Parts: sequence; structure tokens; C-alpha cells
Amino acid sequence: MATLGSSYLNLIDMFRAQGDEATAEVVETLSRLSPVMRNAFTVEANAGTIHKHSIRTGLPAVTWGRLYQGIPQSKSGRTMVTDTTGFVEGLSTVDTRLLDISKNPAALRMQEGEAFLEAMVQETETGFFYHDVVTTPEKFRGMAARYNASGGGGAGNQIVKAGGAGSDNTSIWFVTWSEKATHLIHPQGTKAGIERQDKGEQRVTDANGNAYYVKEELFRQHIGVAVRDWRYNSRIANIDVSDMNAGNVDLYKFMRQALYKLQGVYSTAMQSGGQLNPNASVEGRTVIYMNRETLAALDALGTNSNNGALMLKPMELEGRMVQSYRGIPIEVSDAILSTESAVA
Repeated sequence: MATLGSSYLNLIDMFRAQGDEATAEVVETLSRLSPVMRNAFTVEANAGTIHKHSIRTGLPAVTWGRLYQGIPQSKSGRTMVTDTTGFVEGLSTVDTRLLDISKNPAALRMQEGEAFLEAMVQETETGFFYHDVVTTPEKFRGMAARYNASGGGGAGNQIVKAGGAGSDNTSIWFVTWSEKATHLIHPQGTKAGIERQDKGEQRVTDANGNAYYVKEELFRQHIGVAVRDWRYNSRIANIDVSDMNAGNVDLYKFMRQALYKLQGVYSTAMQSGGQLNPNASVEGRTVIYMNRETLAALDALGTNSNNGALMLKPMELEGRMVQSYRGIPIEVSDAILSTESAVA
């Protein structure tokens, strides 16, 4: 059984190292509820709430040398990209009378706050895959807005189309988390964009206008996404859900195609259990994301096949049991829709 550990500092480690147990508890809850947050790597934005960086669009020209002959000038092609952040927040309130009779008021407040955290993490995880600043400028640009048309160079070369049409499609994502590949961004001066503020005792009124007192807590996540190198991700789009559930879509064929589109990952993922080789050009972690309906269909394909190579394999990922494909862990994200429109 393959085991995959953590070779880099995750968000929980970072907050515990700072002695910020209150925020670490929030991050731990977010990580438990969200497969994206569980594996994410975050970087502080370099321009306040926005992050300016360059991505390579082409390699420089090289030439064979000759004695007494110069070397032509050349440079790699690069373009500047600006990624933005947005924030989502919730305000948890607990009746002070309930806290007065509780044996552990702090635990009770956190328990009540988890409902807000779950709502927040569902929104940010949906945003990671689907948000687009073109239609919702207060949010951030997600993955589908970057990998939204096949071919034509750039990220379009990383899309594998599974043949579906209409609007009952889903996707499978191969994402490499790294500062040099894909990572989250948070505003300058914030603690990874995550805040937990105790607002103390507040006077509120019920539906009849009668006053009572509560303890309030504000939960906020300020988040964005940056893709430094599009070649380390791939998307299997246009998976027709009806055909998939009927067993008529060869998901393993498309996953194999998506795997071999990853720059420098396929040569190390199978050797290192999904953890990139330290000698590779990009260090990080490659994770496959799909919804539970797709994972069930994928499992059925392997179960009903005489080819043992098609079977998913269990993997221990930091104390959790997950399925894996060729040594790469598979995470289930309910944020991935089964009602996607077809990608052109």
C-alpha cells in the first residue's frame, strides 16, 4: 500500500508554528471539509490584494556554435498576469445563556461556527473550480476560466475532451500544487487570508423585537488562485454523465491522456507516490480531483474489467485512506458539477 506524506509546510503547520491555535483550529476545520484546502499551497500576494507575476509563453532560441562566430541574441517569451483575491465571511452568534451552562464554552462556540465554516469552504471550493472575475468581479478567477477552450496553445493544450455535448457534463482535474505551478494567494499582511475575530458580547433582537445577548465570532477567508505554469495541470472535460453512469465512457483512457499532458509529472508521480521528485523542475504535489459520482463510475469500470491494471489502488495520505491512480491521490470534491456545458 502506497503512503504519501507531507514534505512541505501546510496551512495548519504554519499557524501552529506561529502559536496561533485559534486560527489553526479554523484551518484544520477548513482542511477537513475541503479537499482543495487540504492540499493547497498558499503564497502572499505581492501587490496588496492582487498578485502580479509572469508566465512563460515560449522558450528562447538556441544555436549550434562555431569557432569565431557569435551567438544570436534570444530570450524566452513571457507575459504578465494579474490575479486578484476576494473574501467570503460569516458571523456566528451563540446565546450567552447557552454558553453560561456549557462545560466548555469555547468548544461550543467553535461547534456553532463550523456551520459557517462549512458554508464558506463550499463557496471557496466552488470558486477554485468555477469563479470568473469577468462575470463576478468581487470574486477570483478559478480553474475553469483558465482551461475553458481546447487547443490554440497555452492552457488549451492541457484539455482532454471526452466527447460529451450539451450541459450534463463533468470534469476530472489533475492539479499540481506548488509555488511554481498552481497555488492559492492571500493578501499582504494577512495570516494566509484566514481570520477568526471574537466580537464579544452583542445585544440583538429576536423576530418579535425582544432583546437578548449573544457572543459573536467573525470568520473570514480572503483567497485567490494563481497558475504560474499551466503545463503542470490538465483537465478532462466533456464527460457525459449519463453515458458515464451507463459505463460507456472509457475514463481510464482519458485519464491516461491527461496524465501524459502534465509537464515533468508523469515521470516522477508513479515513482514517488504522487509526491514530485525533489530533482524535478517543480516541487509540489499532484492531486486528481473529481466528484463522487465520477469516482463511483471509475471504480465500476475497474471492478467490471478483467484487466487488473484498471483497478484503483488505496493509498494512505497523511493518515487518511484515499484512492489513487498510478500513484497520484484522488480527492473527491462535491464542488465539481455534473451539469457543466461542453468545452469547445
